[in-house]
Amino acid sequence: MHAKALGVPGLLQAVAVVVTRTYRAVIAWLLLCSLPLQATVLPEDRADLLYHSFNGGGAEISGPSLLVRKKFSEKATATFNHYVDNVSSASIDVITTASPYTEQREENSLSIDYLNEKTLLSLGYGQSSENDFDASTVSVSIAQDMFGDLTTLSMGYAQGDNTVRRNGDASFAQDVVTRNYRLSLSQVINKDFLMAFAVETMTDQGFLNNPYRQVRYIDPTNLTRGYSYQEELYPNTRTSHALALRGRYYLPQRAALSGGYRYFTDTWGIEAQTWELGYTLPYQEDWLFEFSYRYYDQTRADFYADLFQSADELIFLARDKELSSFSSQTFGLGASYEFKKNGSGLLKRGSLNLHYDFIRFDYADFRDLTVTSAVGEEPLYSFDAAVIRLFVSIWF
Repeated sequence: MHAKALGVPGLLQAVAVVVTRTYRAVIAWLLLCSLPLQATVLPEDRADLLYHSFNGGGAEISGPSLLVRKKFSEKATATFNHYVDNVSSASIDVITTASPYTEQREENSLSIDYLNEKTLLSLGYGQSSENDFDASTVSVSIAQDMFGDLTTLSMGYAQGDNTVRRNGDASFAQDVVTRNYRLSLSQVINKDFLMAFAVETMTDQGFLNNPYRQVRYIDPTNLTRGYSYQEELYPNTRTSHALALRGRYYLPQRAALSGGYRYFTDTWGIEAQTWELGYTLPYQEDWLFEFSYRYYDQTRADFYADLFQSADELIFLARDKELSSFSSQTFGLGASYEFKKNGSGLLKRGSLNLHYDFIRFDYADFRDLTVTSAVGEEPLYSFDAAVIRLFVSIWF
């Protein structure tokens, strides 16, 4: 099983940090809602050490991550990230057509930021590997402050070159090329209100389906189940477009409200919307509490079906539940504690952070085949997931 590799320069602030394989595709569509709401500046010298955990839908994913940023001058900064996923999966996709598996995925990335007056140029390279999927990504972006630093315009491009393999078949190797184009605009409305808008286009070309997944179709000759399986088959191209709007309003006593909306569509017939609301509440001088809610809803792909009427019913066939009609709700809680403020020497300041997300997935046309029932009348599938992120940040 595979998914496109995701870059992680914003790893510790992204919900997708702990989501892999099937779940990466879902959360990736939500990432554009986390638009930067700040002027173009070099990031501070900082190290983040993270432990992440995902548990839900029969999948357990956990591992460490280390991210280090360091200035080399007043104009240049380098960022390195090492990220590990330890995966143990017995998800419904696996147990109905295959066997549970365990594996490890590692990703390393390096980026350079160069600031020239009010222009920030960023270059990045990332590489990840697992037993049946290798990925490398090159990215470039540029951001420009304008109108007294009240407006920031940025644009970026990334290209991923990936190789898909299949365990047990040494001759199987397929290429996937992904390209991402992004344009965003952030604006200071007044001293309390910031807004950002972004548009993104993504193209994928190559082997885009899963080399292990199968679709099912009605088969009267199968007296045991009433249906049989055949391999899924996707188009070898996909183009996606997304628009996102995000805002943050600062309240008295250092509190803040944030919200976002994202619309997504692609050439496979999927349309999706994401709504997000957050509240930040400081307590005394050292504590910060966060509360968030996110709602996501999508339609199914044109060639998706939980149960096809016959073998080869369509030219393209899919039964990936993430291409079905489904919705999800995420409830998030977070707490941060800052220590050694205004420190001297190697440690200037630090923070300890704990975030918990509860996610509920509800599928509208994907059925639970672990429950014995009449063909096509099995109960609709749903599951809950828990996401934990514990990390310490050190400014030096």
